[in-house]
Amino acid sequence: MKPSRYLNNLDSFIAACIGFFAIYLYTAYSGVGISPDSIMYASTATNIQSHFSLLTFNKTPLTFFPVFYPFFLGAIQFITGADPIKAGAMIDATLFAVVIFTTGWIMSKFVAHSRIYKWLILGAIILSPGLLEIYTYLWSETLFILEIMLFIIAYWRYLQTHTLKSLLWVAIITAIACITRYVGITIIGVGGLMLLVDDHLPWWKKKVGHALFYGFISISLLVANLIVNSTATGLSTGTREPSITPFKDNLYYIGTVIVDWGALSNKAYPFAILIASIVLLALIAVLLWKAFKGKINSYENIVIAFTIVYGLFILIWASFQRFERINSRLLSPMFIPLLIACTYWVPDVLNLVKSKAKYILAGIAIILMVAFEYSTYQADYQRYDDEGDYGVPGYSDDDWNKSEFVVYLKQHKNIYKPGAPIFSDANEAVYLFTGTSSELIPHKFFQKDVQKFYAHKQFYLIWFDNLYNTELVNLPDIMKNKKLVKIGAAKEGEIYYCDGR
Repeated sequence: MKPSRYLNNLDSFIAACIGFFAIYLYTAYSGVGISPDSIMYASTATNIQSHFSLLTFNKTPLTFFPVFYPFFLGAIQFITGADPIKAGAMIDATLFAVVIFTTGWIMSKFVAHSRIYKWLILGAIILSPGLLEIYTYLWSETLFILEIMLFIIAYWRYLQTHTLKSLLWVAIITAIACITRYVGITIIGVGGLMLLVDDHLPWWKKKVGHALFYGFISISLLVANLIVNSTATGLSTGTREPSITPFKDNLYYIGTVIVDWGALSNKAYPFAILIASIVLLALIAVLLWKAFKGKINSYENIVIAFTIVYGLFILIWASFQRFERINSRLLSPMFIPLLIACTYWVPDVLNLVKSKAKYILAGIAIILMVAFEYSTYQADYQRYDDEGDYGVPGYSDDDWNKSEFVVYLKQHKNIYKPGAPIFSDANEAVYLFTGTSSELIPHKFFQKDVQKFYAHKQFYLIWFDNLYNTELVNLPDIMKNKKLVKIGAAKEGEIYYCDGR
């Protein structure tokens, strides 16, 4: 066999190793970044591994997030014996490396394969501030992005054969993605869209049957997950609030993320709505044109379809349901597809140019791409320089590791009397640093939860002064309704006790 068959993706392997090392550098000081979501995932993973239960650190069923990412972490913990938080940096580095290699493998199958283009895109992925942020935290996006790349590969194989066997693999990957992140239902939409525009499938003989087959299997695990959630808590996806940001604002936020990803100045923010609109409409037009011409059967088109469906879903859903403001993390699963969708055509165009002008145009394109990557490198270096002094922002950085109040909590874990509930404005931090279970102070929006909280006659309150979550009931309001006695304190926090009055 020809050696080139084995060396064809050596460059992708080298890029994957560089990506692995990049995550190692960012997490070398304080380990993987830890957010409240991370603690929810890690604690559930530990309970899955130890007790085969889906309980979180506060002893309530996991409903706000689907089950597969904690299951994935629990499986690693079972095999290696390593705590998910301690092993998080290596898990993330490995996932990032696999994503990079998989992306390189996909690009090697493009219609107009250009090795220089492939190197530039892999470099942009390694240097992406958005992806480097994702892969330095214990977040489910790290696994979800890999599942997207595997879906793209599996669907391309289905396009080559149109067999139920190949479609089954697509459906299985999609089903797992749906229970990794609820937004995985966008992948179902991508598969459905591609089936719809595929002119190689006769309507009644195959298309309808394949669509039903794919849809039933793809949604099965998510439906099971939601039924379990509803049975355990009465809520299928946890408590959700209606959106407070209109469609126009969400389109603007998507545009600002695209501006940031493109390493453009924030002076371009006023044009964010225009930029987001142009990108989405242009990709829709390209996909429709490809479908009209019967040229839908390629990796590039699957990538474009995902970018369109994911972007539109986040835009529309954020206008109905409230979650964190649209940001780089929320849109991160579409970074690689968007990058490819906006650049894959450059080698195609250059191949159409037969004169020496092709080399001039190619040189200009390379210079622009290198300038873009140099700009992102500067942002990466600045972040590395900052975090090298205090760690990845979150519960693993020095603000928390060297907090006097955290030290106090560790030293006074037995201060609480049995039977009285413990509340906190950062219950996940209490668990992470002391192993003590507590309940989160209720959100102001959920008045029934607020009334239930005030109905407690006796309780402890652990209050972190350095947190400013305006959505929670605040300390002055609690003091107006309850008589609190301070029983412990240190810099940046206090412990209160309500004795029933």
